[in-house]
Amino acid sequence: MSLSDPIADMLTRIRNAQMAKKESVSMPFSKIKYSIASVLKDEGYIDSFQTLINQNVSIIQINLKYYSGSPVIESIKRVSKPGMRIYKSVSNLQEVLGGMGISIVSTSKGIMTGRKAKKMGIGGEVICEVV
Repeated sequence: MSLSDPIADMLTRIRNAQMAKKESVSMPFSKIKYSIASVLKDEGYIDSFQTLINQNVSIIQINLKYYSGSPVIESIKRVSKPGMRIYKSVSNLQEVLGGMGISIVSTSKGIMTGRKAKKMGIGGEVICEVV
């Protein structure tokens, strides 16, 4: 099955799994999804993630994180879409919810948080915002 926006599909799967109080969610593997999951893990929004090979198809499984029965991720929103890409220079990268959330940015140095990109002095495409 071909998806026009696999990143939006990933974020929707995470959002739906947390609303249904699932322990984990799986999706087809790609390098960009792996990088986004890595940033979410480093920032403490998910417990863990792993890649599995199931019948010659690679999948990524994300173990979700809850605190006092409610999901750690309050909202996860796609910013740059295939129909309208959003690029920000280093001076235009802003904090999400006054520093309470993160933005995930695709830069020439890889996928990282907006805070790290600003510290490194590089801009890029804003993939999503997580609170």
